[in-house]
Amino acid sequence: MPSTRSLTEPGGHPWIRQAAFLSGLDKESRDALADLPVTAIGKGTILFHPGDSARGFLMLLDGRIEVFLTGPNGREILLYPVEPGGSCVQTTLGLLGGEDYSGEAIAVTDLRAIIVPRERFLALMAASAPFRGFVFSAFAQRMQSMMQVLERVAFLRIEARLAEALLSRAEGDLVRSTHQELATAIGSAREVVSRRLETLARQGLVTTERGLVRITDIATLRRLAAAVD
Repeated sequence: MPSTRSLTEPGGHPWIRQAAFLSGLDKESRDALADLPVTAIGKGTILFHPGDSARGFLMLLDGRIEVFLTGPNGREILLYPVEPGGSCVQTTLGLLGGEDYSGEAIAVTDLRAIIVPRERFLALMAASAPFRGFVFSAFAQRMQSMMQVLERVAFLRIEARLAEALLSRAEGDLVRSTHQELATAIGSAREVVSRRLETLARQGLVTTERGLVRITDIATLRRLAAAVD
């Protein structure tokens, strides 16, 4: 990861006291993690590619990672985001089962993270029930969110998925996403998203500019996002 560096924080590594998602760990597990440094990872850094091996368990303190899967035709789908307290399914599988990564992860913001080396991660998994509980709970939550992605792609119409993506990304009434980014988020093609946005614009639900969508009828867009058929 070329854009990473270790951060020395005042008083050693007080991050362990700030990581609320680790509050359920026993003292021994917290002590085993407390000496690990905080790593700064720059926005845009590719954290892993398909075929890479998992070398450490990343615990995110600040920022957001997005994990994508690319099909043979080059089309991408956003599998899941990773935010503080969350986990990466592919990393957990790689560390526990030896599977190489099949997706790609990118830092979509600047990150502060703790990287638990593989050997220490496996030792904690073997020795600490609270740590195992933390890892498997985060894993289960992430698997549930992946199932929701599959359900949306399989059963929701493109219009409903696009409306949902617009609402989830909106800052007020503005969505600062390109057509390609929206297509990746909903598992479709850029051309399809562009056509659907044109339809929404004709219906008076949005207006579009380069790299920007403005929501003009949020109530109707919400009803569209909730539509199942």
